[in-house]
Amino acid sequence: MEDDLGAIFSRKMRVSAAGVLERRVEASVAECAALAAAFGLPAVLRLAGEFVLTPEAGGVFAATVRLAARVRQVCVVTLEEFEVELREEEELRFVPAWAVKEGAEVELDFETLEGPDEIIYGGELIDLGAALAEQLALALDPYPRKPGAALAAEALDEEAKPLAGLAKWKGPAV
Repeated sequence: MEDDLGAIFSRKMRVSAAGVLERRVEASVAECAALAAAFGLPAVLRLAGEFVLTPEAGGVFAATVRLAARVRQVCVVTLEEFEVELREEEELRFVPAWAVKEGAEVELDFETLEGPDEIIYGGELIDLGAALAEQLALALDPYPRKPGAALAAEALDEEAKPLAGLAKWKGPAV
């Protein structure tokens, strides 16, 4: 997916082990329109990200990315378009392709079984645009609901729900 996104929104940066790097990237109006089409959204109104990259051993770069986006989505209940403001902070690791061992396990936090997303890069260039677009895709709600929208069943009171009458048949707790 990242290669496809890199064709739409690319901001390549040359990497070096010369210390902490900070970069800000922002999608143009045309890139936002192309991302909206790729993600099946009515519109991506804004996409920007701030990256802080810290070199690690073996060409790996740990990164913190702060994503700020405004998108237009379609409500799954009302089918109306509405705007959503997204703000996310994620941890990433950019790993050179030569350092990836086939079948290698990603280190995960023992308690949460989560770890930073690892993005493979080739040569001396990291594509921050593609990485940011991928983070936007992950941040989108797959079932967006306009604020205040309720399903018909949610709007009914308890007695009007189809199986509410079964509650009176329930015997005393044993």
